[in-house]
Amino acid sequence: MRLTRPMLAPAALVAAVALTGCGGGGGGGDAVPETVTGSLEHLAAEAKCTAPNMQTDADTIRQAICEKGDEKYVLATFSTDRGQREWINTAKDYGGYYLVGRKWVAVGHEDVVADLRGRLGGNLEQGVQHGGGGGSAGHGEHTGHDG
Repeated sequence: MRLTRPMLAPAALVAAVALTGCGGGGGGGDAVPETVTGSLEHLAAEAKCTAPNMQTDADTIRQAICEKGDEKYVLATFSTDRGQREWINTAKDYGGYYLVGRKWVAVGHEDVVADLRGRLGGNLEQGVQHGGGGGSAGHGEHTGHDG
């Protein structure tokens, strides 16, 4: 199956909506290990995701949702670096936090991604900020549009 840009945008939106405001405790430590590489299953094992819920299993992208307690995040692997970068660039329009490794990405709440970085390595990237920021008490609320 070949995924095109129009197919990637909805996948990114689903990931961003599913993950908005879902967070766990604790941040990642200061020590960042060497970036992990491998299959989605290998990454999930390294991230301590025991039962990844496969969402997309195609030739160009494999994507699963992982949950551990209140933590929820998406792990995705890509067949090419270009496909990965195009996916990230599209997904960033929806906000969120991204942990990026070689041909993989983890997407989730800031605390979750920081914690994963302590296990998977990688580089942190942040999506577009929408709305009024600030530490509101509500979880998962989109506060508005830029303008």
